[in-house]
Amino acid sequence: MRRKWFSITVSVMMVVAMFFTARSGEVVMSQEVSETEQEGIVNNDSLVLWYTDEALTDYMTTVALSYQGDTGRKVEPVLVSGVEFLEQINRASVHEGETKETAEGEMVENMHAPDLFVTSHDNLMKAYLSGLASPIMDDDEMVSLRNYPQTALNAVSCMGQYVGYPLFYETNFFLYNKTYMADMAKNRMETEQDATEGEEATKELENAEQPPEAAEEIDAESVPVNEMYDMEIGDDAPMGEEETEVSQEVLEKLSTMIPSTIDDILTFANNYDAPDTVEAVFKWDVSDIFYNYFFVGNYMNIGGDSGDDNTIFNLYNKQAVDCLSVYQNMNQYFSIDAKAVTYDSILQEFLDGKTVFTVATTDAIAKIENAKAEGEFNFDYGVAVLPDISSTLKSRGLSVTNAIVVNGYSDEKESANAFAKYIALKKSDELYKKSGKIACRKNTTYENEEITHIFAEYEKSVPLPKMIEASNFWVQLEIAFTKIWTGSDPDETLKSLSDTIGGQIEEIEYHIPVQESIGAGADNAVK
Repeated sequence: MRRKWFSITVSVMMVVAMFFTARSGEVVMSQEVSETEQEGIVNNDSLVLWYTDEALTDYMTTVALSYQGDTGRKVEPVLVSGVEFLEQINRASVHEGETKETAEGEMVENMHAPDLFVTSHDNLMKAYLSGLASPIMDDDEMVSLRNYPQTALNAVSCMGQYVGYPLFYETNFFLYNKTYMADMAKNRMETEQDATEGEEATKELENAEQPPEAAEEIDAESVPVNEMYDMEIGDDAPMGEEETEVSQEVLEKLSTMIPSTIDDILTFANNYDAPDTVEAVFKWDVSDIFYNYFFVGNYMNIGGDSGDDNTIFNLYNKQAVDCLSVYQNMNQYFSIDAKAVTYDSILQEFLDGKTVFTVATTDAIAKIENAKAEGEFNFDYGVAVLPDISSTLKSRGLSVTNAIVVNGYSDEKESANAFAKYIALKKSDELYKKSGKIACRKNTTYENEEITHIFAEYEKSVPLPKMIEASNFWVQLEIAFTKIWTGSDPDETLKSLSDTIGGQIEEIEYHIPVQESIGAGADNAVK
């Protein structure tokens, strides 16, 4: 499973441990942070921004310089290790300005704490309960449905407050080989045209016994399409215009052939005359819950709309069981070995032209474009929403929203909030160009129109629940999917999972100790 998205090994003890670490005075810095500090790149007069994804470096640097030019305020982006990210922020916030002794006996000042940071939304509840995430200052209500889909708003909502600005997202979608689909569309159009011409030929024979006057009155509708086309444009028509018109017709036909349900995929597989290069019509990573969840996502509710309510936990119901039964039956058609596949191997097979359809995540677009530029992908591709399970059972995938968050312990919360708003709302058009990340903001422009199609899937997706009690749920659900894929009874497996996780949630009680040792931001600590 793609562990960067799931905090599955983190429990409620992490939140408590951050405070006990703060009280004990223990300082544990990652090597990457320590090296950054020693290079002295952080200015005391600057806003400090921490992030963990190296792909954001160019974007963060560009936006920081732009902001300084617009406002005069300097921002220092700092790339840090993603290991124990919130713990690093907490330690730096508590011990900022103190000195520590290095292994060589040298006394150095601790790392400057961030005034704001970028994190995935499933960390927001832990950050908020720890006082590390401050409610946003948004008097003009820019974080609203005017600028963001409800999915993004739910993702950054915690206990009724927005505690971050939505920046970019990850979700999955239906990826297809447009070249293969276009060839199939052309063949189908030719077949339909042959049938039409056959019907017209029959009509001409029937009209042959009519008087000559009647035959001359046959209108243009009875003339074969290709003959009428020749009469209208003549032999001297530019080839470019003809090819453009045919291409548009093919695309329109293709759009009607994209499977909208799992049943459609099975029908397609049964009737598809595949090229020699194609080894599988549909293949996806059945070992990862992120790519499987769309089968049941519309019928499971973990934590409510915002994923932060531990009183809401609905897994076991008839619709979810029916969806899992369809999922299990897919193994009869596609025989994917869960132990042998990974997301990267699945995507590579798509790049090699070995599959027609797959389930991909937003990172796939940049990888495909890079492969095209290197001459390693010689096809066209298309993006569509994930197919429904059936005509009555709907699909709904997962999503992860990455937000820019103001540190609750910062002395510069107002200034940090201003920059967070600037980067999320005013610079979204530059995000994909500089980082390959897809912005959460509505109406962000892209040169590649396929990227805009992904947004439709993000809008209908389920944000990954952020409640701490669900941290173990994803491991258990993934195990349940694997069991069902290999033959376990869907009803019994899902009921057992629901009973186990439900019992665990009822047993969990967490109390966040009051942090009395910090002045800055202490008013945001949960009492």
